[in-house]
Amino acid sequence: MSASGQSSLYKLRHRPPSDKLVDNGFKNLVVLLALMVAIILIGIFIVVGSQAAEAIKAFGLNFVLSSKWDPVRDTYGAFTAIYGTLLTSLLALVLAVPLGVGTAIFLTEDFINGKVREVISNMVELLAAIPSVVLGLWAIFVLEPFVRPILMAIHNVLGWIPFFSTVPSGPGVMPAVFILTIMLLPIITAISRDSLNQVPQDLRQAAYGIGATRWTSILRVLVPAAISGIIGGIMLALGRAMGETMAVTMIIGNQTSFNISWFAPGNTIASLIANQFGEAGELQMSALMYAALVLMIITFLVNVLAQWIVRRLALKYE
Repeated sequence: MSASGQSSLYKLRHRPPSDKLVDNGFKNLVVLLALMVAIILIGIFIVVGSQAAEAIKAFGLNFVLSSKWDPVRDTYGAFTAIYGTLLTSLLALVLAVPLGVGTAIFLTEDFINGKVREVISNMVELLAAIPSVVLGLWAIFVLEPFVRPILMAIHNVLGWIPFFSTVPSGPGVMPAVFILTIMLLPIITAISRDSLNQVPQDLRQAAYGIGATRWTSILRVLVPAAISGIIGGIMLALGRAMGETMAVTMIIGNQTSFNISWFAPGNTIASLIANQFGEAGELQMSALMYAALVLMIITFLVNVLAQWIVRRLALKYE
């Protein structure tokens, strides 16, 4: 190596103290910001848990197993709301995943020309920007009257099954599922599209090179290569569904008594809190905080499960 090259290498290795100070300062700032996020999260758990302490002491684990919610007698159980939260979220996910992933495949592969694909992509992004209260109003005046004859036909044929035993006559669990499906579509579509776009072009060319058809390439090569990102988007959408408040509150019926039927009015934890928070007494407020704590724990477990699934799939397809 020449003397000039050695001199340049020396300068790179021995930066001035001001550069090191900037690097250390940026590192400490990033660590501080990360700690702040953790501190805020822990603080929220502590505040909600402390506010729920009275209800935890009064009802214990029976709170999550009982469906009786009676503010007059100060008897509270959140099973109906927990059931509604999990049911609406999972059913919405069952409907939204095929639609969202299918739309993402449609947008990333050359099924249509670029201008039409760009228009559809922009429409998906605009759907995510619609306020939930507007979607709730649309669900009341448009969606629910539209799907009611369909639900009635299902009830007439399958009404002997407990899940379809209630006559659909207005707001209920299934209209809430449909509006949640619409709200989850942009999340799943956008993340799945980005994940598919990040798949190296070489994989596509290699699949075509060995004689794979377009759909064989998509289903056997591209989707498995992007599956960790797709699953991450699905779990993110599930967390959004469990925490959605306004649109679900407006269309689900807000019934506190338990009914296993999907066509009956129901409730979710978020809707329960939104409806009763303003007029709650002392013990009722604590019960609502207990319900909020349960929702936070469920959401936390969902995120932990999502991280585990993403890591397993990433290792499988690396």
